[in-house]
Amino acid sequence: MYIMASRSLNLYTGITDDIFRRALEHKGGEIEGFTKRYNINRLVYYETFKYVNNAIVREKQIKAWTRAKRIALIRSRNPAWQDLAEGWGERFELQIPRSARDDNELGPRLARDDNESGAGSVTTSGAPGSLGTTTQIELQIPRSARDDNQFGPTGRKEETSVLASSELLALRNPT
Repeated sequence: MYIMASRSLNLYTGITDDIFRRALEHKGGEIEGFTKRYNINRLVYYETFKYVNNAIVREKQIKAWTRAKRIALIRSRNPAWQDLAEGWGERFELQIPRSARDDNELGPRLARDDNESGAGSVTTSGAPGSLGTTTQIELQIPRSARDDNQFGPTGRKEETSVLASSELLALRNPT
């Protein structure tokens, strides 16, 4: 059972077995009649039921209510009248890590060489499918991620000192 609304708050109450599909049909204007004529395309309320008979009973109950009572029902769960189906059916790009992609040409054999300007290069050799060729790719590595970063999160230069590994262990585990 669902309730759709227009921007001018015309309401439509209906039932469906697939709210995703039905909401997209309303948004696309594919349903002839009242909802298309009044541009009712925003899902503002819905309930789910295990059995269709219960959904039909609830739909009839809500349709018999006054408009004020239906508006109060919507406001009880969706006070801002947000479109609950906003973004449904839109295309989006997945961000797949390079290590998980099928077209991963770099493979596990890559070496990184940073220069002082922050530009770096990645060199691969014998990558899968390359028959032993070498590929060089230029990278811009942000200052905050570089090993030679002298600036902390505040943007001010930080003093650094080099400690021997034995001195570092002594700081961690004072005896």
